[in-house]
Amino acid sequence: MQRPENDDDRFVSFMHASAARLYRVAYLLAGDAAQAEELTQQALVRTYTAWSRVAGDDAYGYARRILVNLHNDWWRRRFLRERPTPDVPEPRRAEQDPADGVVVRDGVARALQTLSRRERAVIVCRYYLDLTEQQTADELGVALGTVKSTNARALRKLRIAADETTYEMKEAR
Repeated sequence: MQRPENDDDRFVSFMHASAARLYRVAYLLAGDAAQAEELTQQALVRTYTAWSRVAGDDAYGYARRILVNLHNDWWRRRFLRERPTPDVPEPRRAEQDPADGVVVRDGVARALQTLSRRERAVIVCRYYLDLTEQQTADELGVALGTVKSTNARALRKLRIAADETTYEMKEAR
């Protein structure tokens, strides 16, 4: 006979199912593995404290919104702190050449770091989380027009960064 699941068991199941996705979002926002881990842990702790209210709703959306807000708070205080930047190992896929993945991830990470905080947040929400423009505006707490103009500006910067990277790779050969 199976015992009924209590709130703690449901939260643990939720945490196991969504921690990796939250970490990836945090890493794309912060660009730093240690900061991403910290943001993910804090978001899960805050989600747990509100679990009785959000368990029936979109718990992942709630946790993701907390994560974005925590990142925004961290960004506002960031200028007062040092920011270590360790190398982040990625899991290997047997069917691909590991070097190709490293080059692509490095290029994406470098390109994202050229963007402002808001531009990076819009790009992550729109293209990594696959949110609509309106959902992105709601997620970030900005106007729809701000999302549209920020997205256009960020994509223009990313295209320039991609062209420069392609040129550098050709020159290196």
